[in-house]
Amino acid sequence: MRSPLRRILVGTVFFFGTLMMAVAGYTLLDCPFITAVYMVIITVFGVGYGEVCPVETPAARMFTVFVIIAGYGSAAYAVGGFIQMIAEGEIKQVLEQRRKTKDIENLQNHTIVCGYGRIGQVLSHKLAETRQPFVVIDQDIERLTSAEELGYRVCQGNATDEQVLETAGITRANCLATVLPDDAANVFITLTARGMNPHLTIVARGELPSTEKKLILAGANHVVSPASISGMRMANLITHPNTIQFLDQGDDRNRLNELLAQIDVQVDELNIPANSSLVGGTIADLEVRGKGTFIVVALRKLDGEIITHPNHATRLDPGDIVIVLGHHGDIPQFKQLYGVKRQLRYRGAKG
Repeated sequence: MRSPLRRILVGTVFFFGTLMMAVAGYTLLDCPFITAVYMVIITVFGVGYGEVCPVETPAARMFTVFVIIAGYGSAAYAVGGFIQMIAEGEIKQVLEQRRKTKDIENLQNHTIVCGYGRIGQVLSHKLAETRQPFVVIDQDIERLTSAEELGYRVCQGNATDEQVLETAGITRANCLATVLPDDAANVFITLTARGMNPHLTIVARGELPSTEKKLILAGANHVVSPASISGMRMANLITHPNTIQFLDQGDDRNRLNELLAQIDVQVDELNIPANSSLVGGTIADLEVRGKGTFIVVALRKLDGEIITHPNHATRLDPGDIVIVLGHHGDIPQFKQLYGVKRQLRYRGAKG
């Protein structure tokens, strides 16, 4: 079957070709040019005003019949292509929408991401990387189009609407993340989602400190403050740059860095000055003196080289920085006891 656009093009060219040929033919029948044009128009379009050019001979009448058939046929062909283009587009759109809806209906234990702004995009990217099934809800058609281009499942609408959440499969979902920049909307979505699925794990974004309590009361399991996390991250880059450099070497370590912010554990730096009693000793000596209160995870040498899981026989030189992991109350005491230069601590929320 010809494509609709090709049908329209062929039909239009043939139609205007018929008109020009008909005008030329009536001119050859001794009809003035303007009269010939008028004759063609009233003949092709079936106006029926009567013959203004002589159509008395069999040849003239057969020519007129040809003009009528060719004109009507080419016009119908072009219009048919136009209708086909509209019909195919509508049918394709309906089928595509049905496919998307069916795909979401088949999801089980998936995640619903409410909001596809900057945080929603990062979250969706991470979920896609780990092959976690998820659905993105947003009202902005441009955002959803960009999400679809990445192969994400999308649902257009307001996430505060129960019907939209139902379409996204809220009753079959395992987790919901509401990351809108509006705290009030996040609270309302949390309240609605909790009522629709009591077993749902809800992670909510809270911009203001006062919103956290409201989100918890509304049913959120976890509340994340992007401002607090960003501020903590920047502070750690200033106070513990070597630790952050070590933890940022891979995604797994970066996730460890995030998890440590939630528990009563710290990653700290032991700076070995020239006058420290630890100079000349080994990693094994350091751990023995620590009496099991921490473990050594990395060593940064004076030239900037970072050694991950250094050997117990590795020698400690002046200017070395030992990155250790331990309970937040033990490491400062060790620093004071052995004259290690004191650093501000990178620690969990309880410290």
